[in-house]
Amino acid sequence: MIRKFFPLDKNYLLEEAQLSLQDTLLDQLVERVKMYHQAIHNPLGLNDSFSAKLKAYTAKNRKPLYTFYQNLAGVYRYKYGENQLGFVWDGRDHTQIYKEEWIETFTAWTGQFCTNELFLQAVLDLTVFLPDNRHAHLAEGRMNHFVLKHFEVKIHKNRGIVEMKVA
Repeated sequence: MIRKFFPLDKNYLLEEAQLSLQDTLLDQLVERVKMYHQAIHNPLGLNDSFSAKLKAYTAKNRKPLYTFYQNLAGVYRYKYGENQLGFVWDGRDHTQIYKEEWIETFTAWTGQFCTNELFLQAVLDLTVFLPDNRHAHLAEGRMNHFVLKHFEVKIHKNRGIVEMKVA
């Protein structure tokens, strides 16, 4: 278990399904970010040192992205998760259903985020350029800004998820 993001964050099957997909989905996110970045900044596919480094990168250390992933998973549970199990009539178990729904939602959300240059740069700072970038720790704040902006919730370390009141 990670942590409680809100008082009724008790859907442990959903949380377990999300955690089991963490590395797979983060690898897909990094590949998607690389693809979007290349499409925007190098549409002709010209080879230079930057493009070569980007193409050659494979995710070895996903830890810098874990906080973003877990925050996004917490927002999903907050917005869409329920504590009561429903009846499943097609023979699948709840964990499999949760995994399928989470993959679809994570892919859609990060696809929307990837249209923003600042998000692309933040992910690249935390992955491809992490050893070289002394200010990579600031990228986590930029990524959390997308969660705030997109879902109108703020994630506090102590209080968890808090709805933002828009006047």
